[in-house]
Amino acid sequence: MDKVVLAYSGGLDTSYCVKYLINELKLEVHSVLVNTGGFTKEELAAVEKKAYEMGVTSHENKDILEKYYDKAIKYMVYGNVLKNNTYPLSVSAERVFQSIEVVKYAKSVGAKYIAHGSTGAGNDQVRFDMIFQTIAPEIEIITPIRDLKLSRQTEIDYLKSHGVDMNWEKSKYSVNKGIWGTSVGGVETLKSQKALPSEAYPSQLKREDEEQVTLTFEKGQFVAFNGVKDTPVNNILKLEEIASAFAIGRDIHVGDTIVGIKGRVGFEAAAATVIIKAHHLLEKHTLSKAQQITKEGLGTTYGTLFHDGQYLEPLMRNIEKFLEDSQKTVSGEVYVTLRPYHFIVTGIDSKYDLMASGFADYGEENNAWSSQDAKGFIKIYGMQNKIFYHVNKDLLEA
Repeated sequence: MDKVVLAYSGGLDTSYCVKYLINELKLEVHSVLVNTGGFTKEELAAVEKKAYEMGVTSHENKDILEKYYDKAIKYMVYGNVLKNNTYPLSVSAERVFQSIEVVKYAKSVGAKYIAHGSTGAGNDQVRFDMIFQTIAPEIEIITPIRDLKLSRQTEIDYLKSHGVDMNWEKSKYSVNKGIWGTSVGGVETLKSQKALPSEAYPSQLKREDEEQVTLTFEKGQFVAFNGVKDTPVNNILKLEEIASAFAIGRDIHVGDTIVGIKGRVGFEAAAATVIIKAHHLLEKHTLSKAQQITKEGLGTTYGTLFHDGQYLEPLMRNIEKFLEDSQKTVSGEVYVTLRPYHFIVTGIDSKYDLMASGFADYGEENNAWSSQDAKGFIKIYGMQNKIFYHVNKDLLEA
């Protein structure tokens, strides 16, 4: 039998894929789950048990959390990446790395086919297929849910007919969890008018007080939390546990999908939102004006390409080199106040703080220029406008 590697989650769609690939296409199924922070050990064990019960020949749980941080999250922090100034690419970035690992696994077992359970209406099909086609063009892609245009009930009926009668009751909300955030979809996000109700979010409000926390960065990386040094991944998880208790990081992202339609999805990303805003404030204090302006454009480009499944585009590696080089002075402590549903980045302390130059205090006094220097500067600075309106007097408003 030819081998097929299935990107598996244990849900209805991928469970249908297992049975369809075995019974209809007569393939030997090897399932793989790539964990980017969304599963506990107990959940991973349950998914593996279920995969074997469904009939797979082998199942692999691959933990790539550290790799995902080093190859993706790190640069998204460097670039202060928020899609449409809102969304920290919670799930969309994960899909890219899950795709890469699935391809690697397929090659390692000598698979002739790769399969996934995406529909034909979303972004994930593009992310999976583009990575698969680029890294392993010799491996054929099988997508039963997309190709057969299956309804949920059709999948359930098929599974029942093959002896799989589980509780497939659809949750009112679709939740995809990862270390960099959790997406939440529901009937409210299918239209433009309604907000998601509070109970739709996985993390409910548990604390109504406030807490001061300190994030320490070294060259742009989150190296300590509340004065305790640890790996960036562990610091993210610690911050997430505390900040999610305040129900921080909830929002709805509206944007242009890869397939050309508008999309709307809720999300919660407590740690990601706090980290990006804290890092951004530290940069405002430690980077030059030109660095910040250039970084803003490149961060947007980087986030857009990442979101659209273009992680393997060579420009991404070019931007990463720039972003990493820009972080040489982005070190120091950032102070954040956590409160119910929101947070305030209150200030920073850094030896690279350009406000502490001693040259001047904005709006107060300076030691670096005289009043005559200021007058001369302003005269020259405004000369271009002066010349333009001298020539084009009719364009001046009364």
